[in-house]
This record gives sequence, structure tokens and C-alpha cells, in this order.
Amino acid sequence: MNKRRRLTGVVTSNKMMKTVVVEIKRTYRHPLYRKVVHASNRVKAHDELNCQIGDVVQIVESQPISREKAWVVETVIKRERRTEDAGVGE
Repeated sequence: MNKRRRLTGVVTSNKMMKTVVVEIKRTYRHPLYRKVVHASNRVKAHDELNCQIGDVVQIVESQPISREKAWVVETVIKRERRTEDAGVGE
């Protein structure tokens, strides 16, 4: 195992070619006020695994691929279960 950072997040967008937007949520206690703070960060990641919206993925840092993309989707931890919409016609 190498020393690259690995983060887990949820795919929120896959509209770009071979790129997904992953939202990483973290919860921590504020050092002074002791209040629980919920923070989230959105990063763009290179996707060769064809991720869908709602998938839980693990991303690993890499050398910069483009101006905003320096992460790669390593594994899909959990696929989002999607059902076909019946529509209004029935």
C-alpha cells in the first residue's frame, strides 16, 4: 500500500466525460466551542469505472490530470440501486 491519501464519498454528478464529482462529508468537534460541525467538500475525480449518481466510492490522490482534477476513483464500495421509472402514461 502506498502513502497516497484515500477518501470515501458519494458521487453527486457524472455529466462530464470520464469525470465525476464526489462529495466528501466529515464530522468533527470544534476545538474551542465543542460543537459538532458537519463539513463537506466536493472534488472532481477521474472515473474509468462508469460510476452513477449515488454510488459510494473510494478515491485516491494522484498527480494532476487537469486544472481541477487530481483524484482518481479507485473502487466502488456500494452501487446505488436504481429502479426504472414507470412514467405517467400508465
